[in-house]
Amino acid sequence: MIISPARVPAPRRLAATLYGYAFLTDLVLLYPVYVLLFSDTGLSVGQISSLFVIWSATGIVLEVPSGAWADAVSRRLLLVLAPLLPAAGFACWVLAPSYPAFVVGFLLWGAGGALRSGALEALVFTELDRLGATDRYARLMGRARTAEVLGAAGSGALAGPVLAVGGYPGVAAASVVACLLAAVVATRFPEHRPARPAASPVVPEPAASPVVPQDPPAGPAASPVLAGPGAPEGRAEAEGPDRADGDDESGWLAALRAGLTEARADRAVRGALLLVPAVTAVWGGLDEYTPLLARDTGVAAAAVPPLLLLLWAGMTAGGLLAPAGERLTTRGYAGLLVLAASALAVGALVGHPAGFGLLAVAFAAFQLATVLADVRLQARISGPGRATVTSAAGMATDLTIIAFYGGYAVLAGAAGHAVAFAVAALPYLAVAGWLVRSRPRRPRPGAG
Repeated sequence: MIISPARVPAPRRLAATLYGYAFLTDLVLLYPVYVLLFSDTGLSVGQISSLFVIWSATGIVLEVPSGAWADAVSRRLLLVLAPLLPAAGFACWVLAPSYPAFVVGFLLWGAGGALRSGALEALVFTELDRLGATDRYARLMGRARTAEVLGAAGSGALAGPVLAVGGYPGVAAASVVACLLAAVVATRFPEHRPARPAASPVVPEPAASPVVPQDPPAGPAASPVLAGPGAPEGRAEAEGPDRADGDDESGWLAALRAGLTEARADRAVRGALLLVPAVTAVWGGLDEYTPLLARDTGVAAAAVPPLLLLLWAGMTAGGLLAPAGERLTTRGYAGLLVLAASALAVGALVGHPAGFGLLAVAFAAFQLATVLADVRLQARISGPGRATVTSAAGMATDLTIIAFYGGYAVLAGAAGHAVAFAVAALPYLAVAGWLVRSRPRRPRPGAG
């Protein structure tokens, strides 16, 4: 079913701020070279791996508490603070390069990511809901993911020249500047907080299936992603400034309780929450190993970045296709996962650089599926704990990625990267089958 655009002025300030923030957040020139910095400082492979674990664990521990904080105070404030923490960490890395300094840097980086996760999605959806333009959420977030990819690509292009001229201090300084600019841009986010109810009611459990976009019903045009139980029905937003009530029912603990209660009691929210890690975690983890897969095809080291550029181009295309992807039904979404898994497995097993063309198709489909999973989650959340529920999905994703890293290391060590990539496609086939089996049946004419 085709989505009818909302007849409201385009939220241009929100969109421009979102795109700029997403681009600058990932324009970190240390991305391509921080492992080299660790190695040149004398760290062993085990120490470097432990830093990655600390980084991920920090995000897991702080993800849900920071989401509740965003619901209790100002989401914009958290988005301003988020890039300042890794900026301080990057400065530590080059001012006192050592294992303890690297630990501090990753703790700050992980904390900054936790502050941003959940708060960003909740702020954007809430502002669009206030404007009556929630159908624009997929478009905005898809383009924001594209801006992140472009920021990462820009860091890869600039890191080499800056490193040659200024060394690691120059790369770190450029990364700090990008983080500071991101914080400045975040101050431009509009924010209107919803009025809080006196008490958090128990969310009734709807009868709909907790899966991906439902088949569009006959009748007036509606988005298959946004339609269904749990989708917002009205505008409960307050037109005033940021709200941060001081009473017990409006504090951090109340926000945390409200978000977790909704995720537990509402089947639609719970299913949408679980779909996010099911779709995001595996391909997000595989992204870290794509350089090794490229090298195994026999190309020279200088040819690896151009192959990775194909994957970035695929992710860019996937983000831009988000508005069209909203038209997918449950079967269509499952078919998208099957396409992505097939392209991933075949592209990896080819064992030739040409296989990265198929991998680009797979990454485009995965990026699109990830954006649509987030769209569905935001549409199902109706309570005041939007950032808390979104952060819970992020925490589940991080936990799944850590488990995936362990399984990939074992499999790749025994059978190689190509086989590991192909095996990683299998969970998506299982998710697609579950979606099709869980699709609710249409009632028979005349049925009650």
